[in-house]
Amino acid sequence: MPWFIKTETFTPETAALPIEQKRPHLEAHRQWVMSHGNSGRRIHSGYLVDGEQRPGGGGLLIFEASSFEDAHRWVQDDPMIQAGLVNWQLQQWIHIGGDEL
Repeated sequence: MPWFIKTETFTPETAALPIEQKRPHLEAHRQWVMSHGNSGRRIHSGYLVDGEQRPGGGGLLIFEASSFEDAHRWVQDDPMIQAGLVNWQLQQWIHIGGDEL
């Protein structure tokens, strides 16, 4: 089955919010990812940090789906996307070397 990568960054409006206002959305996103992982979807999720380990570089979601259309439909259920809090991009990943995920 093909692998896909969704990258995301907070919108400028979301980035300006205090963490207390972002936290419920981040937790909803985390629960959404965990529920799909627990139900058998092959998925890897995390956020990006800079050289000082400070978050703010966005998020990365790597997962399997049967097609680009299926992947696109699925990521649109992400609570962060549904709430309009992130700018995001979806791409299929073609593995050419290294360890398999």
